[in-house]
Amino acid sequence: MTDLSHSRLLKIAAPIVLSNATVPLLGAVDTGVVGQLGQAAPIGAVGLGAVVLATVYWVFGFLRMGTSGLAAQAHGAGQMDERAAILLRALAVAFAAGAVFVLAQGAIAFLAFRVAPAGAEVEAMARHYLAIRIWGAPATIGAYALTGWLIGLERTRAVLVLQLWINGVNILLDLWFVLGLGWGVGGVAGATLIAEWSGLVFGLWLCRDGVLPWLRPAVARLRDAAALRVMVAVNGDIMVRSVLLQLSFTAFVFLGARFGDGTLAANQVLLQFLSITAYALDGFAFAAESLVGQAVGAKAPAMVRRASRLCMGWGFGGALAMGLAFAMAGPWIIDLMATAPGVRAEARAFLPWVVIAPVIGVAAWIYDGIFIGATLTREMRRAMTFSVGVYALALVALVPWLGNHGLWAGLMVLNATRGVTMARAFPAAAAKAS
Repeated sequence: MTDLSHSRLLKIAAPIVLSNATVPLLGAVDTGVVGQLGQAAPIGAVGLGAVVLATVYWVFGFLRMGTSGLAAQAHGAGQMDERAAILLRALAVAFAAGAVFVLAQGAIAFLAFRVAPAGAEVEAMARHYLAIRIWGAPATIGAYALTGWLIGLERTRAVLVLQLWINGVNILLDLWFVLGLGWGVGGVAGATLIAEWSGLVFGLWLCRDGVLPWLRPAVARLRDAAALRVMVAVNGDIMVRSVLLQLSFTAFVFLGARFGDGTLAANQVLLQFLSITAYALDGFAFAAESLVGQAVGAKAPAMVRRASRLCMGWGFGGALAMGLAFAMAGPWIIDLMATAPGVRAEARAFLPWVVIAPVIGVAAWIYDGIFIGATLTREMRRAMTFSVGVYALALVALVPWLGNHGLWAGLMVLNATRGVTMARAFPAAAAKAS
């Protein structure tokens, strides 16, 4: 931990940014490939099926974050057997959860089409898609564990290589199965299924040198009661925090729908700016997870503070750059994403909010990484709970007065409150390393 430099941070962050940049590409290729079939139903079926599975798998996103912080601390403490055991425990949870989803596939499909009913043709194709892809549940959730573990050990280049492998296999098989063999929606699902399982195998191979030499003592530690309690507490806190955050964005979308289709569409376009910001700044938050976690494990409070300052500094620099880019290129991006004149005009009216959003929200995003690395997940959950309460009050006060501007102001209040509340709790991170 003595070599905490800007170059070390960037070596962690840059591969994550590149990895995130490949994520939208896969969805675009899936849509483009089925779009070549000349029918609307296959496009809708693939889109609907993918959303259903993404929603189901999202519940276990905590496994990525929880594994990252715990692995980083074990790595910093030099506890190689525990470091390996953390991955094995996370994989056990992933495989168990995946098996449950496979067994419950009928119920998942039933509930999904109750909530989001579709035409008979689209539903039949979507059911076929789900029936194939659900068998990849253990591999997909397992990849969350592998990714978190690699991030905790600063091996973000391996994360990039793994993401490129999964997306590359998926795209190549998409083209072969759908355009070459004419398998349609089933071909898209089959391509993704094979990519998911091949990604899990490849990810395990990437982790082999950090597990195999300590495999026997790691297996012996799998049922360590204290470690299991910590794992459950950390992942439980993160799950609650993630659910509250998702509910906040869902409320934003639903409330925006009250202002008409044009405003709803404009908000949806502008939310993509926030997604772009998150993808771009994730690298610095992930670097915080790794560096802070290792410093806590190494019992180096000074390094906790230095790692936090470095990540926060780069985060704010990136946020300012994103805000400037949105101010300059925002109208062009809006025109690229929407062709309806009314939607374009509405989006331009609210563009200033997404120009300032990166600067307002960056502290919360980086503190998330710091708190995950320090496994201060209880404090993170409490900060989110308080912030959501303030957000709700802001919506009640501002939306009737300012309309959609009040809705965007409420979202800024949410992120600002998260940043302030976690800043107040930050001294606990250094204290944990003492």
